[in-house]
Amino acid sequence: MNAARKKAAEAMEKVDLVIEVVDARLPQASCNPMIEQIRLFRQRPCLKILNKSDLADPSVTQAWIAHYNSQKNVNAVALSCKKPSDVAKVPKLALALAPHRGTPLKPLRMMIMGIPNVGKSTLMNALLKKRVAAVGDEPAVTKTQQRLYLGNNMVLIDTPGMLWPKIQHPSDGLMLAASHAIGSNALIEEEVATFLADELLKRYPHLLAARYGFKTEGMDGVAVVEGVATKRGFRLKGGDFDYEKAAHTFLQDYRTGALGQITLETPATRAELLANYQAELAIAAAEEAAELAAIAAEEAEKNRGRPE
Repeated sequence: MNAARKKAAEAMEKVDLVIEVVDARLPQASCNPMIEQIRLFRQRPCLKILNKSDLADPSVTQAWIAHYNSQKNVNAVALSCKKPSDVAKVPKLALALAPHRGTPLKPLRMMIMGIPNVGKSTLMNALLKKRVAAVGDEPAVTKTQQRLYLGNNMVLIDTPGMLWPKIQHPSDGLMLAASHAIGSNALIEEEVATFLADELLKRYPHLLAARYGFKTEGMDGVAVVEGVATKRGFRLKGGDFDYEKAAHTFLQDYRTGALGQITLETPATRAELLANYQAELAIAAAEEAAELAAIAAEEAEKNRGRPE
């Protein structure tokens, strides 16, 4: 990840525009803050693509589009990189952000960035109408930078998916895991499935009921996964629930859209998360300052009793 970040920072110096691909089901959680830092430092405009919009809640997606379009030098669009008609919109949107480029003498140089498994390679292949980037359901399929030409007027630079060293908010890590941006060897599916079930109970209980045929009143995340095991007949020898298999099936139902159109965060819930985080930081800082003041007072008291 560090090597990918260094190469991306060097390459961005020579591009006109950043195309950042995020997951429409968790737009801000799937934004890499390092990409934002590099982009703002280089003062490059951003076309933010909310991919997999066909899997996301349309009304929430529109709220995110409005949120991002209120930011300076950012244009956001929701699409599915698997739909050619959606992808066909991208070149025109990119040119609008850098109108001084886009000729054979001055081709528009675009860098495609994003975390693993958000659909960057799918977008590249769709734009170029041929398979130039490996595509897979596992994160981090793209390993190296690629420089490719889109006609005579545009240049695409693809980069490996980058995660940042420390995910600040635990819920972000769980959302990323649920959406498969983190490899299966780096997570416990049962924990992720329980988190996802708790979120869906708050936001989309009707989708759980429609998919699995149980009433959600009074349930928690564990009960939902157990309900999936019951409905699908997942049992271990001895009759206990096969919680691992049920968790995997539940996550796959979410990832493939079998559960319905779902978004795990809204601009309002993200603002609330950040406000709570800042409040926690302020409390921690106040407690630390009080502790240091108490230590200083104790030392001062000791020094008073000592002879000169």
